[in-house]
Amino acid sequence: MITRLQEKYEKKVKNVLAKEFGTKNTFAIPKVEKVVVNVGIGNLSKNQQQTDALKKDLATITGQAPSVRNAKVSIASFSLRAGMPVGLSVTLRGGRMYSFLDRLFSIVLPRLRDFRGVSLKSFDEMGNYTLGLEEHTVFPEIDSTKSASAHGFEVTIVTTAKDKEQSKRLLELMGMPFQKD
Repeated sequence: MITRLQEKYEKKVKNVLAKEFGTKNTFAIPKVEKVVVNVGIGNLSKNQQQTDALKKDLATITGQAPSVRNAKVSIASFSLRAGMPVGLSVTLRGGRMYSFLDRLFSIVLPRLRDFRGVSLKSFDEMGNYTLGLEEHTVFPEIDSTKSASAHGFEVTIVTTAKDKEQSKRLLELMGMPFQKD
């Protein structure tokens, strides 16, 4: 199943990027490789019912069951022991990734209060982009009355771009709403 955003990338974005960057090899054209969604569960690890509700919400948002991330070391000041659950993570690729990005760019981000675009400062040196959202309930699939308490999460978009500029242009053409200077 080809999603709307995937079709846009294949038919329009790919050609524009090849012309702009002078790329002759189609495999060297920047693309989105994967999207990683992380949620820290913090104190919810002591409440199994809330943790299960958050897992269900994350699975609803991403279309894929999250994996539980456990602490690797013990930290006494945080009442944390090695092996305790500290987060949930989902790695999206292919159709699910494009579907998630399409909903994020066109529905979720514009719904945020006082939204003026995402920051251009969130790129790393390799051209990957990380975005933090304060509430998971901004997704239309989540019914805030039945879901876990509002929880923040981060979305990391991993690209095959060589640098920040190529990555920025790729995400811009795919519909990422960046801030205007």
